[in-house]
Amino acid sequence: MRHLYRRLFLLSTLFICGGMAFAQLPNEKFGKPSSMEWDFNGWGESYDTDAIILCKTMKVTYTLTDQVFNNNHSFPDVGVETIDDFGKNQIDDANILVNYEFRLRTKIMKQEGVKHANIDITYYHGDNFKIVNNDMLKDLKIKVFTKNEKGKVEKRNVNTSAFVKERVDDNYMVMHVTVPDVQPGSIIEYQYNITSTRPTFLYDWMFQECIPTLHSKCDIEIPAIYQFNMNAPINRLIKSSVEAGRLAYDTNRPDLKRGKSCPTNHYMIIGDYILPEGFPLRQNQNDAEGKNNAVQEKIATLTSKINMPHVTLPAYLPEGYTHLKIK
Repeated sequence: MRHLYRRLFLLSTLFICGGMAFAQLPNEKFGKPSSMEWDFNGWGESYDTDAIILCKTMKVTYTLTDQVFNNNHSFPDVGVETIDDFGKNQIDDANILVNYEFRLRTKIMKQEGVKHANIDITYYHGDNFKIVNNDMLKDLKIKVFTKNEKGKVEKRNVNTSAFVKERVDDNYMVMHVTVPDVQPGSIIEYQYNITSTRPTFLYDWMFQECIPTLHSKCDIEIPAIYQFNMNAPINRLIKSSVEAGRLAYDTNRPDLKRGKSCPTNHYMIIGDYILPEGFPLRQNQNDAEGKNNAVQEKIATLTSKINMPHVTLPAYLPEGYTHLKIK
């Protein structure tokens, strides 16, 4: 009996330690893969896959470069510490920038998965740029981490100057990113930013890729004057939350000292352990021939569309209410 208790204790200890180790994933800190990521080979049905996305994030923030335009000249001192009365004050869309920070870490598992070291970056770049300012793709950095025969991690920076750009249509360009000298076991990190002058537009976010995704996070903070309808996938793997925040203005104008911030809606949408659409699932339900036909369901893209972009809305959040609807 004593030996039985000892075995049970050891098994429970291993389970707890394993759970604690697994809880250290995902790792959202870029620049140095964790030891857990080097040892990680998948979960459940994702074992034996060609490659795995370890972490994929998008952070969206707004920069208000010029504070407000006072429409009520009869009351020059309407400014307060925060701008809540948009009947007298309005933010000028022309002075608002949208900043996107994209991060992606992929681990190559097999030789067949080397192709997943290459990605395409699509961004807005109108052919007739006289009408709308184009989005700027910048700060592209790519690192390849590989362990040598002695187990030491070697880091290599990829030269991004030779990547090819191609026009998709009248509105979008794509940059084809090709990463050379990748081998099974390598971890590749991509980092790039996009700056947009279109505050009423947000890029879609794909939770589900063609390879398993361990962690995907979309972090968006939007001025409350913009009313978006956002469709988030209804799925047990996707968790979403929203809270009220404040955004400070980036201005040095002495006549705008009083209005220093505006209310925001801060959204966090996270997806974990997501398998590709159509990926076979290992279940006990078989068909008449004994074959397993269960596959991973499709997870919708996170999409957003603004309603009435030229209508000014109250910039406050009553309890239990949000301008941005997550369905």
